[in-house]
Amino acid sequence: MPGSPIAVVMFGSPGSGKGTQSKYLVDWLGIPQISTGDMLRDHIRRRTPIGNSIAELMRHGTLVPDELVNHLVHDRILQPDCAKGFILDGYPRTPAQAEEMMNLLQSVGAEEVVIHLVVDYNVIISRMNGRRVCPRCGTLYNSVSRPPKKDGICDLDGETLVIREDDQEEVVRERLTQYEAQTRPLIEYFRNSEARLFEVDASKDRPEVVFGHIREMLEGVVAAPEKGTLVR
Repeated sequence: MPGSPIAVVMFGSPGSGKGTQSKYLVDWLGIPQISTGDMLRDHIRRRTPIGNSIAELMRHGTLVPDELVNHLVHDRILQPDCAKGFILDGYPRTPAQAEEMMNLLQSVGAEEVVIHLVVDYNVIISRMNGRRVCPRCGTLYNSVSRPPKKDGICDLDGETLVIREDDQEEVVRERLTQYEAQTRPLIEYFRNSEARLFEVDASKDRPEVVFGHIREMLEGVVAAPEKGTLVR
């Protein structure tokens, strides 16, 4: 319905560029990004009870239990800054999570748009082998597609870049294996649901070019004058 908050669901394998494209959408639509990975890593950094319970799972690339992730997302989308809409980055990852997501969105009157970033397996491995992150501001870099101005140093605050534990090659391969087994079926789930599904080839083009394709697809769905609301 007109004026409903929009829920943009960024969907794709690890290393597909969900986080980068989500940040572009934040700037364009003026709605917050909700990254389940960031929320979980924050709990681990702060050594909360949740963080202590999931640290070993994430270290080995194992998916965190649905019930916990659903709870975190539910609490987050009830925050005031999500009233006009939000971007879900990394959620849902299983059909069970997808069903819960649809219930959550219905409860807040949000309407979903699913963006599937399609990337070749070997491209993903190459990307994540070269990925580095700033431990202070969280900015992501890549030695091939988005290198820092000074090797190993964050452009924004001068911190030394690090490799996240879940970006180690053996962990990446395990994450991709789990993605194929548990998350890939979500494509069929969304195709068979009433959700609007847009698929974008994100294997070759630079991130800003991929975003251009996404924006073209969404311009008939989201209203420019009143950011974050749906139009028909």
